[in-house]
This record gives sequence, C-alpha cells and structure tokens, in this order.
Amino acid sequence: MMKYQSQAVAKPYFIAAIGLFVGQILFGLILGLQYVMGDFLFPEIPFNVARMVHTNLLIVWLLFGFMGAAYYLVPEEAERDLHSPKLALVMFWIFLIAGALTILGYLLVPYSGLAQMTGNSLLPTMGREFLEQPTITKIGIVIVALAFLYNIGMTILKGRKTAITMVLLLGLTGLAVFFLFSFYNPDNLVKDKYYWWWVVHLWVEGVWELILGSILAFVLIKTTGVDREVIEKWLYIIIAMTLITGIIGTGHHYYWIGTPQYWQWWGSIFSAMEPIPFFMMTVFAFNMVNRRRRNHPNKAAVLWALGTAVMAFLGAGVWGFLHTLSPVNYYTHGTQITAAHGHMAFYGAYVMIVLTIISYAMPMLRGRDAANSERSQTLEMWSFWLMTVSIVFITLFLTGAGILQVYLQRYTGDPQPFMVVQEKIAMFYWLREVAGVVFIIGLLTYVASFFVGNADPEATVD
Repeated sequence: MMKYQSQAVAKPYFIAAIGLFVGQILFGLILGLQYVMGDFLFPEIPFNVARMVHTNLLIVWLLFGFMGAAYYLVPEEAERDLHSPKLALVMFWIFLIAGALTILGYLLVPYSGLAQMTGNSLLPTMGREFLEQPTITKIGIVIVALAFLYNIGMTILKGRKTAITMVLLLGLTGLAVFFLFSFYNPDNLVKDKYYWWWVVHLWVEGVWELILGSILAFVLIKTTGVDREVIEKWLYIIIAMTLITGIIGTGHHYYWIGTPQYWQWWGSIFSAMEPIPFFMMTVFAFNMVNRRRRNHPNKAAVLWALGTAVMAFLGAGVWGFLHTLSPVNYYTHGTQITAAHGHMAFYGAYVMIVLTIISYAMPMLRGRDAANSERSQTLEMWSFWLMTVSIVFITLFLTGAGILQVYLQRYTGDPQPFMVVQEKIAMFYWLREVAGVVFIIGLLTYVASFFVGNADPEATVD
C-alpha cells in the first residue's frame, strides 16, 4: 500500500505514459513499412508526419513517466505528502490535452498551416527535428514544467532531503532549463545546430541520466534493503561521471557543422568516456541485488531494474561508442548506425527505467501490498523478454543495414546513389519490421499483465 495519500497522483501519469507508448510504437510500425513500401498510407500519413508523431510521442510519454516517478518517490523520500496534489492533477490534464491536440495537429493539418494557425510567425520555433511542436505547445510545456518543479521543490524543501531527491531535482531542473533553448532559433544554421544540441544532447546524455540514476537508486533501495549510504555513494560517483562526460561530450555533435576543429578532439575524447557511467550503473545494479537483505516479492520490478542497467550500457554505451570517434563518425554520420544506437539507447536507458518504476509502484497504487500475483508477474516478465530481445534484433538489423550503407554509399571507391543503396539493404528493413511486430506484442503483454490475476495475499516484503 502507499505510504502517503498524495502518491496517488502518479497513477494517471503512468497510465497516460503507457497509452502514449502504445501510440508511439504503432507509428514506429507505420514508419518501418514506409521504408519498404513508400506509398503505404500516403497521402493520409506521409513519412515526415509519421516520423514527427513517433519521435514526439516518445518525448511526451517519457516526460509523463518521469513526472509520475517523481510524484511517487518524492513523498516517500521527503517523508511528507506532496505540496499540492491538486496542482499535479491540473497540470496532468493540461499536458495531456495539449499533447493530444498537438499530435492531432500534425496528423490533420499541413505543417505550414499548423505554423500559421499557432502564431509561429510571432516567435518562430518550429521546423526543427524533435522540436517540431508549435510555439504555443512549447510555452505550455514550460508552464507545466515550472508548476511541476515548484510542486516537487516545495515538497523536498519542507521534508527530508536525501541524495536521491537532490539528484532527481537537479535532473528535472536541468530538463526544464535546457528546454528553453528550443525557443532560440537563429537564422545562422551553424548557430542553430550548435544550440539545438543543448536541448537534444544535454537532455538525453546529460540531465535525463540523473533522473535515470535517481529512480534506479530508489527502486534498488526498496527492493534490496541495502543500506541507503552504500547506494547513495554509488549514485554520486555515477552522476559526477555522467556530467563530466556528458556535458563536454556534446562536442561529438559539432564535428561537421562548421564549429572549430578542436571539437573533434574534445568530442572524441569525452564522448568515448560516456560508456563509463553506464558501465558503473550496471555494476552498481547487480552489486546491490547480490547484496540484498530481503527478497522482495515484486520480482518483475527487480528484473526491469537489472535490465535497465544492462541495456542502457549496451545501447547508450557500446553502440554510442561504435561511431562516436570523429574519424569513424566521418563515414557513419546520419546513417542507419545512428538509428541503431538511438533505438537501443532510448529503450535501454529511458523506456526501461519508466517501466521499472511503473512495475514497482503500480501494484501499491492499486491498493496491493507490494506486488501483483505470480501469474501477473510471469506475464510481465514475458513482456520484458519479448520487448528486450526484439529491440536487440531491431538494433542488430539496423546495424547491418548501416554497415552496408556506409560501405556502398560512402567508403567504397565507387560510391552508389542513396536510393540504389536503400534498395540493396531493404531486407534489413523487412527484418526490422518483423522485430517491431514482436515488440508491440511484448508491449501489449505488459499492459495485459496488470489485468491478469488477483493480488497475492502473501506478497509482502520480507
């Protein structure tokens, strides 16, 4: 059961997150088919619109997940109820309605018409990858983020301060601050890209990692019973390495956009070190589980926590390292190798940590002691393996496509045209689509696991 009544506000955030996640994967499947059947759903859903919806839904549902996680864990860490549960619920509906209207805008209105309708000419911010949201939506996101930070900040300020809440607050503040650069849209293309990465890179390879670390630490404390001091020391070391490598590692995006040449050295060296905090996270998670003092009944949540550490290291660490050095990136930049890294990194680091906290918290949010029934957890663990194995195959197929693409299009002495190469690697795209179907089966299995079996009356913490 929940310790504090106000933790209940996390539940709608988690439900919305999972609903939007299903939508994101459906559009991913549409995109995958459009790679091999170019006129699929054309002109109703063109490729550029499907891609916009796919990536924007990813960002929005992860933000819902992070907010839900904060609203659940902060009261327990601060040992007091949320400052304002009503504010949290009001912001939930504002964010959900704004997000839904934006997605409908993408699907029903031509993008140029959407820009005109939403007053983009007054403050032009639209038209950039991942930041396609209308200016009015961006302003809404800022309002929601500020209200959220105020609510969480006041709760922490009035209650117990822990390393977990301090790291989480730093990460969430960074998320809000760096999003402000989405409003800066200079005419100079080099400047535009330079500061665009201050949102995109410093989110996913900087402050979001702090959010990931704090949620993982919270779940491990609850499920293993290991001393808080031990887990907090690990957390401080991991976030220090994350910030050192992540901030300067932004330079690996500056190689070919017209910035000074020294970024090729700085970017290569520090981004090559970025796998270190992810490796430390893997060692940390397994170490804590091995040293556990209790056998928590929620075995599915422990599996998700361990899976997060491993897959984040593989996706963000190993696959990131594959093409992060400037002499390699010279050939691989913008190819399917980038897509391979992106898919496994996002799944391993951020999708899995949100699913971890939902898996841990949802039984208690639904009035159960500590875990769902054995039958429910078995189904959930099946969903873990279906999604995780399929994302590994998606990554491997995209990596195969990327290696061939680099060789045939860029490295060989007789480079071939882009579309000729796309035809030759189409087999990998078909295989990726098959793996994508397995992924959505896994996701629907995850959803189904919450409706199977009753609470286990003996599911209490040892």
